[in-house]
Amino acid sequence: MDEQDNQSEEALEARLAELRQDHSDLDAAIQAISLSPLPDMMLIARLKRKKLALKDEITLIEDQLNPDIIA
Repeated sequence: MDEQDNQSEEALEARLAELRQDHSDLDAAIQAISLSPLPDMMLIARLKRKKLALKDEITLIEDQLNPDIIA
């Protein structure tokens, strides 16, 4: 593995950590909004869609970092 691959992998891992934190933050926000006396269901739905998009991006990066090798 050359230096450029190492830098690319480090960048992907940093992005992955950032996305995981954002995903966790959205979980907390959704839970907090859900517990309010009059939860904004439209906002919750938008946050859940954003959370799903983050999960898709997380999965994509994980696949790039750990590709399945079919023999």
